[in-house]
Amino acid sequence: MSDREQVLDRIRQALGSRPDGEANPVHPVSRTYAHQHGDRTPAETMALLVQTLEEYKATVHRTIPARAAELVARLVAERESAYVIVPPGLPDDLLKLVGCRIERESADLTARRLDTFGSVVTGCALAIAETGTIVLDAEPDQGSRKLTLVPDHHLCIVYEQQIVGSVPQAIARLSPTRPMTWISGPSASSDIELNRVEGVHGPRHLDVLVVAET
Repeated sequence: MSDREQVLDRIRQALGSRPDGEANPVHPVSRTYAHQHGDRTPAETMALLVQTLEEYKATVHRTIPARAAELVARLVAERESAYVIVPPGLPDDLLKLVGCRIERESADLTARRLDTFGSVVTGCALAIAETGTIVLDAEPDQGSRKLTLVPDHHLCIVYEQQIVGSVPQAIARLSPTRPMTWISGPSASSDIELNRVEGVHGPRHLDVLVVAET
């Protein structure tokens, strides 16, 4: 039997039908791939997230909760942002040391007005270690989708309990009814000659602050 015939035969078995029209017993499809990396420790999963984020040219910073506000202030200052926009539900404690003007997102915020902000600071829904992906789902600590697409610098805060190993694990924790944005590194695209251009579809600079107890 050729490779093609084997593939088609397996499809027919999964669908429960045969070429002669008779019914086949339906064979269960294995879903073990969804949990095949479930044996990583939390520390290994976090280390993998840092590695994959950096491969996508994001800048990763690890810290503890007591130092998070200090690091947020330093990263904003390094970008020399005069104005910072934040979602309505981002905790004040994370912003208490920021030295420039901070504004909360409001319903009447336009893209033109948003373009005047140098940085945006948000939380996230979760982060996927294997793919280096940050997922936002418009919760109050993340704001609307446009909030993270217009400013040139996005600082995203990820807590250790928000880190999952794989995409199937992420899907199991996310609500399909919420608007989601999946971010893998800073915005980048390539022209016809494969020259990389950053900042075309979103921020050119992505800082990820990973907050863990140790």
